[in-house]
Amino acid sequence: MRGDIDVLIIGSGGREHALAWKLAQSPRLKTLYCTPGNPGTAAIGKNVPIAATDVKSLVQFAKEHRIDLTVVGPDDPLALGIVNQFQKHGLRIFGPRQEAVRIESSKAFAKTLMQRVGIPTAPFTIYRPHQYIFALRSLKEREFPLMIKAGGLALGKGAYPCFTLQEAKDALRDIVVERVHKDAGEEVIIEEYLEGQELSFHAFCDNTNAILAPVMQDHKYLFDGDRGLMTGGMGAFGPVPWANDPLIILIRNTIIVPALNELQRQKIPFTGCFYPGIVVTSDGPMALEYNARFGDPEAQVLVRLLNSDLLEILEACVENRLAKCLIEWRDGFAVCIVLASAGYPGNDYRKFVPIEGVAEAEKLADVIVFHAGTVYTDRLRTSGGRVLGITAWAPTLSQALERAYKAAEIIRFAGKYYRTDIGAKAFVMPPLVTQ
Repeated sequence: MRGDIDVLIIGSGGREHALAWKLAQSPRLKTLYCTPGNPGTAAIGKNVPIAATDVKSLVQFAKEHRIDLTVVGPDDPLALGIVNQFQKHGLRIFGPRQEAVRIESSKAFAKTLMQRVGIPTAPFTIYRPHQYIFALRSLKEREFPLMIKAGGLALGKGAYPCFTLQEAKDALRDIVVERVHKDAGEEVIIEEYLEGQELSFHAFCDNTNAILAPVMQDHKYLFDGDRGLMTGGMGAFGPVPWANDPLIILIRNTIIVPALNELQRQKIPFTGCFYPGIVVTSDGPMALEYNARFGDPEAQVLVRLLNSDLLEILEACVENRLAKCLIEWRDGFAVCIVLASAGYPGNDYRKFVPIEGVAEAEKLADVIVFHAGTVYTDRLRTSGGRVLGITAWAPTLSQALERAYKAAEIIRFAGKYYRTDIGAKAFVMPPLVTQ
């Protein structure tokens, strides 16, 4: 399809604002809708008050407004089968079908797939809630540290690094008994703790081909030095200087391609963004998890590095012609610093706190502020745990970080918190297995 087209973005966070910002640069875009969107997307498109999980209403809206392409941001609507429903009604949509989303929505499915085809990952055991006592007893026989994970979708907060027996017991109780992550606790994974630096890979996929984006690194822990609770991500940067070509080829051949091939073998097509999380250990790269959508805050970094028309790329994926699509990336480095509310990643943070300085921060060279947990009433205010994503681009990583942190200082709201060590490990090369 060629000519002016209307696009619908589903979601309301920083990832969706970043995608909207990049799509708005396409000369082929006619109208951009965001459901439900945020104050950032409202400045470049039309926000529509439909929840991202209200699949029936979203289908109806897309049909009534003759949307040419829908782009799904969050994991929840994907897990609910929004792509299946849109396709059932003859609507074009970027994202994997519900069957393929299981690689993210069920860690048991993903880990079993890895085990079946020999993808390197941590040794693991899967438990269900009725096996809680057995899981609890098994802790006494395990070596620490270890990881305990909620098996379903938990907004990036369902992983518990446990360094003591008591921490492991507390994690199991939170997931299984207290149901902190609700239905995500229907499966529990206990696995070996992997030591090393993490990498985020993103691949555009059209069910046949996969094209990798520059390698990025997220910062999941709340505090500097990778301390504190797991979050949805406190910042990211890319590309990662030490992620050399031999390592990238190794990861592609041992972790990315085998998983996509196995989905193909099971007659489960994958069209969308394939996003594995990987840790580089002394024994080589290992898969932590697979995701079926753009990362957050990695998407904010990705769009700052992308030179090509994102709309053209997403259409190429949907139309199964990605092999003919030339994707160009900007030289230099991009970073994203997340400004969070005090109390995040819990739910005891203040809301509707006035925010100042966004326009001033964006006057800095190559700085863009993406909205995540914000709302506009009489003025811009906070509405979520992760409030803003401060992004910057520069020829060098140190310059990009300097610009982003300068912007972070300019923006003001009570309870503002952010990590001060994003990118600190960028030049600390871990032991690499490249053969």
